Amino acid sequence: MRLGEPGRPVRLGIVGLGGRGTGQMQTLLDMPDVRVAAVCDVYADRVERARQVAKEKQGFLPDGTLDYREVNRRDDLEAVVVMSSWTTHALIAIDAMRCGKRAAMEVGGAASVEECWQLVRASEDSGMPCMMLENCCYGQEEMALLNMVKKGLFGELVHCQGGYQHDLRGEIGRGDVNRHYRQNNFLHRNGELYPTHELGPIAKYLSLNRGNRMLSLVSMASKAVGLSAWLREHRAGEPLAGRQVNQGDIVSTIIQCANGETIVLTHDCTLPRPYSRGGRIQGTRGIWMEDNRSLYIEGRSPHDPSYWTDRWESDKAYMEEFKHPLWKAYEEYGLRGGHGGMDYLALRAFVESVQERKAPPIDVYDTASWMVITCLSEQSAAMGGMPVPVPDFTNGAWTGREPPDRGPYTLDVIPE
Repeated sequence: MRLGEPGRPVRLGIVGLGGRGTGQMQTLLDMPDVRVAAVCDVYADRVERARQVAKEKQGFLPDGTLDYREVNRRDDLEAVVVMSSWTTHALIAIDAMRCGKRAAMEVGGAASVEECWQLVRASEDSGMPCMMLENCCYGQEEMALLNMVKKGLFGELVHCQGGYQHDLRGEIGRGDVNRHYRQNNFLHRNGELYPTHELGPIAKYLSLNRGNRMLSLVSMASKAVGLSAWLREHRAGEPLAGRQVNQGDIVSTIIQCANGETIVLTHDCTLPRPYSRGGRIQGTRGIWMEDNRSLYIEGRSPHDPSYWTDRWESDKAYMEEFKHPLWKAYEEYGLRGGHGGMDYLALRAFVESVQERKAPPIDVYDTASWMVITCLSEQSAAMGGMPVPVPDFTNGAWTGREPPDRGPYTLDVIPE
């Protein structure tokens, strides 16, 4: 496996130019076979800043607009990358696909089940793929774990856990100042607002939408006091200090899968804590735990039969032994992009799917089923933890779907 060999040039449009969008655009511009021909945001200063960044990188000034529909209707673009607010991702991607463009979307949860169905229908009707740019699926650790799972190290999987556990009180609390959309969501909503960083890798471990699927979920939310206390301290004297915060400090979601596995997701962003995605994989042969960086594999890990004592061991040697082939090639090529290099891999997976006119490794059915957890968890939490069914966006095809791509970026099989 080799990386870094440019393919045919691809012309893209970029919609959404906040901090994340601009950073991702810069990663795309570092690819010699990518041309950013149009940029868009609702704020004119962001558009102009992005145009100048792109000109410096690629030697020509892309067109700029405040209307995403102008980008989607251009004849000189093959694809549109959507990095706007959570509640506009699907809207813009749907329009792009109906205009004959491939779509890529940054992560975020859905506002309704209907918008997820609209996303699927737009892709099916137009024949245009849609890929969620879930970078955590391409993390070095997550890909090593995927390799361990596919090679049967944990045996038959029974249970997985993950979370978005990140103290974001400052970012959320200053969202009105920094023009960041998180704040509005936390003020008005209450559920698993950001499920895909943990659910994306877990979905691939459990072969969701390809021989397995999510059936139902229940969600419970704690009281909401962490962000309110922060606002009273840091925004004292301002109207925001007295606003009601709806989003519970801790939201716990349990998902039941068709093949019997359970998944637990935790959303935890408004209390003081170190960052963690709280990963756990447990099967008939062993267990891995992120927060103590360790695992136990029956028959391999330390065991004292005289005391019936099993002992944790560090996962470091396993991460090296089971390093994913893509990451071996990536380290030889040279890491680049944000978040330890995984941003580049997610973007590159999309770019090469456009170049080769093939399905992306995270397809529209993955995208819809991961996004829908947000609005379903809101429904369940509002009803005191009542079970809510998870739609089958594949319409039954999950029982026999083959991997869309066996190339280097596949997340469904381990490439040779």
